[in-house]
Amino acid sequence: MKIVIIGGTGLIGSQLTNLLKDKHEVIVASPNTGVNTLTGEGLDNALENADVVVDVSNSPSFADDDVMNFFKTSTSNLLEAEKKANVKHHIALSVVGTQKLSASGYFRAKQVQEELIGSSSIPYSIVHATQFFEFAGGVAASSVKENGMFVTDAFVQPIASSEVAAFLAKTVEEKPNLGIAEIAGPERMPMNYWIENYLSVMNRPSEITIEKEAPYFGAVLEKDTLVPEKAVFESNIRYQDWIADPKNQR
Repeated sequence: MKIVIIGGTGLIGSQLTNLLKDKHEVIVASPNTGVNTLTGEGLDNALENADVVVDVSNSPSFADDDVMNFFKTSTSNLLEAEKKANVKHHIALSVVGTQKLSASGYFRAKQVQEELIGSSSIPYSIVHATQFFEFAGGVAASSVKENGMFVTDAFVQPIASSEVAAFLAKTVEEKPNLGIAEIAGPERMPMNYWIENYLSVMNRPSEITIEKEAPYFGAVLEKDTLVPEKAVFESNIRYQDWIADPKNQR
């Protein structure tokens, strides 16, 4: 099969490429490789004779207008190019809880992305993943205010990015499911506990104040917003084991 990975140079895309390249023809598509879904540059050439397209791209800016423009424009351009190329399967990576987070400009844009995919004639599969283990540092940084660190105690069920890539690789070789598949890590925990664990391992102890209304991408979370309702896959890799590996302590 010929597989085009949109966002193929990123965290998930690069791992997915490594998993597929020995069995399939893999095209790594990103602005760095001359393929730009926003402008359409290089898109038709990259998709010529493609069987499957996997979109793991993300907006370079999370400002409300920018992120909406990115997902709306890039997804529309991509789906149009797929029609011309007669692509048989469109796979997109999204986030568990997306439909519950309309207060967030980022997640409103992700909702539009998913609606465009669902209304297209291209057979599709959407994978909703929980937060990647690698995101703990970013969550911690975004939680710092002048008078301390404030983190919600809403539940998360984080997953190793390697497991997300592996699930996407499996999805590539399956028939389109025409719906959403939720995947997650093995452990449900309060977000503040996750961040405390990260900071402890990184030798950056910080007193965390639980703030139930601390926003996540601009939206206040309910207790179960970010955990799957019915996961089709739960990884066996525990966060405590993953973060104990020095190569993951960045």
